[in-house]
Amino acid sequence: MKGLFELLFLLCFSVMPCAFATAQNNYSENVAYQAKAIIARYINADIAEKIIFTVDEIQDPRGSYSYKVVDGQLYIRGNSAVSLCHAFYDYLKTTEQGMIAWGGKNINIQPLRWKAVTEKKVQSPYQYHYYMNVVTHGYSTPYWDWKRWDNELDWIALHGLDMVLINSSYEAIMYRVFKKIGVKEEAIRDFFPGPAFQPWNRMGNISGWDGPPPASWYDKQIMLTHQVLNKMRHLQMTPIIQSFSGFVPEEIIQVYPEAEITPIVWVSNFPEKNRCNILLPSKKNAELFIQIGSLFVKEWEEEFGKEIFFLADSFNEMQVPRKKEDSEETFQQQLSDYGEVVYQSFNQGDEDAIWTMQGWTFGYQHEDWTPDRLNALVKKTPDEKVLFLDLANDYNLNWWHIEPGWKYFKGFSNKKWIYSFIPNMGGKTPWNGVLQTYAEAPIEALHYKNKGNLIGFGFAPEGIENNELIYELLSDIGWRDEKINLNQWIKNYCINRYGSYSETMNSAYQNFLQSCYGTFTDHPRFDYQMKSTVNKNSEFFNGVEQFLACYDQCKNSILYKNDAIELTAQYLSLVADAQVKEALLLKGKDQENRLNKVYSILKRTDRLLLSHPNNKLDRWVGFAEAYGDNSIEKKYYAQDARRIITSWGPGVGDYAAKMWGGLIYSYYLERLKSNNDAIIKHYVFDQKKWEENWIQNGDKNPQSPFKNPLKEAQKLIKENAWKD
Repeated sequence: MKGLFELLFLLCFSVMPCAFATAQNNYSENVAYQAKAIIARYINADIAEKIIFTVDEIQDPRGSYSYKVVDGQLYIRGNSAVSLCHAFYDYLKTTEQGMIAWGGKNINIQPLRWKAVTEKKVQSPYQYHYYMNVVTHGYSTPYWDWKRWDNELDWIALHGLDMVLINSSYEAIMYRVFKKIGVKEEAIRDFFPGPAFQPWNRMGNISGWDGPPPASWYDKQIMLTHQVLNKMRHLQMTPIIQSFSGFVPEEIIQVYPEAEITPIVWVSNFPEKNRCNILLPSKKNAELFIQIGSLFVKEWEEEFGKEIFFLADSFNEMQVPRKKEDSEETFQQQLSDYGEVVYQSFNQGDEDAIWTMQGWTFGYQHEDWTPDRLNALVKKTPDEKVLFLDLANDYNLNWWHIEPGWKYFKGFSNKKWIYSFIPNMGGKTPWNGVLQTYAEAPIEALHYKNKGNLIGFGFAPEGIENNELIYELLSDIGWRDEKINLNQWIKNYCINRYGSYSETMNSAYQNFLQSCYGTFTDHPRFDYQMKSTVNKNSEFFNGVEQFLACYDQCKNSILYKNDAIELTAQYLSLVADAQVKEALLLKGKDQENRLNKVYSILKRTDRLLLSHPNNKLDRWVGFAEAYGDNSIEKKYYAQDARRIITSWGPGVGDYAAKMWGGLIYSYYLERLKSNNDAIIKHYVFDQKKWEENWIQNGDKNPQSPFKNPLKEAQKLIKENAWKD
């Protein structure tokens, strides 16, 4: 939506200068009001009101802002509401006055006079600053209410993000579309999974799993989406809308017997009834595919208003159906036909629509997706009508060790594209990632001479409310055209987050750079969850001990407390993992004593996490239960929420692997005890049955948090120090 208001004003008032001036003034006042309203939530409202904002007319579509302090007065300029918000947040951090994070805030603003600063002017190298992943809406947001979304949109604006992938209401609109084309309601209901699993239906991976949700779910999503989009538009943010990619109920052939639907396999051991069928965007299916896709766009815009970017991934993590006898030339022609049909399904719904695709699968299946094949997929679509989200640059560099997608695909065939990272899988909580990659790699793409039509930067975590340092770093690099000096940046980060940066804190972070924040682990988990993949370098343990030694200087910061809890829990979890292995080699009383010690460590780790504002099972389940209108619905939503973070489904178990209070004690610890008991006493433990019972019934005997979690963290580390 950025620039839309300005365009309308120019069209309407080009020959009416007085009216235009009035409209422009009203526009500027509204933009400034939106920014002030967000800032006032996090600092004193009277102080926020005194900030002087100037709104620039948008000549350059890229974000820009500036700020200065003159005689104690703060002046901020920007060309959008997001630019103004981010300018204030940049000023706050540059002057070392605090930080606003998912877990709370640490603000130290002087009430009477703004802190002096050298005037700063920023021109983003990008038009868009992108955020979220299709599956963020399974691992983090599926049960959020408006209050939580409202807070998230504040966070998004302050961190300078202006393009957001939203998923709410896809099912509600598709429900209407399927009904209009004659599919029976029972078949539609059975097609959609439970709310937490719906992202994988949108990508064609599963159908019906853990569903159907109550009928009221769809109306509630419509209402929530109106609220989310309304605020996004006020903030001039650009949504990306999940749209029809070809996935249909099998019963569609009862209405259209000539339709060609093809079963597709995502995870091979998923039940057949929960696998998806695709209406291939082939020439044979073109008329029906375009009818459904364009009808979705029209239904969406009739309900919510006009949009531009519509997401459709027809083959995410799945093989494109291909006959064995087809030559490469024939296969590429098939891909070209597919792409043309998908594009027309948008174009005939709204001629301004831009087909948006995730680039994940092009790296994940890089042996299948050659540059020629990708070019074939989009060669019949206009360059300006396709947007690639090049999601996984950290995977290319640090995990798959292959050439970055933007370089391999030669700037994505001159289509629009956005450089992005996936810094988290499943919402896992251990600290993890190569900070140097995030601080430097995007700049290489910016200066690459054959980069093509690079229009944005972003990050697409599968789950959020974790690794807050990484998201602060990514938010900063998204507004720069040069590499970040990590040592300088970390010092500023710590002062803003904790209020202090001693030599001991510096040593702690240098150790983290050599361990947890110097390695990229695809799925950081512990042995008590699955197989341990969390970094175990000795530098990590030294770093945690040093971090906790900064208690006296940092204890008044809620963000220090949060990080101390997370780091201690990660430290203790690794200690427990190591001691379980040792215990199983012992016999008799020695083994029993060692296992009991492990169980005690995990039990107390769980209690420690209960003092964290976000990393708690009851918070997650509470969001889900709130959607229920009665006890039956509350139970349904709660079990759906518990399933996504634990057993998931066949072949995907323990994917989310969250280190949460309540979850360790009631789920991972109890399951570990049962498994160890079975090993020691030589019987078969029915783990699937046990897991399903927990999913249905939950945490029956929750613990209570420690009265002084920071002191307890120090005590626990001292009692259970890591030994190489």
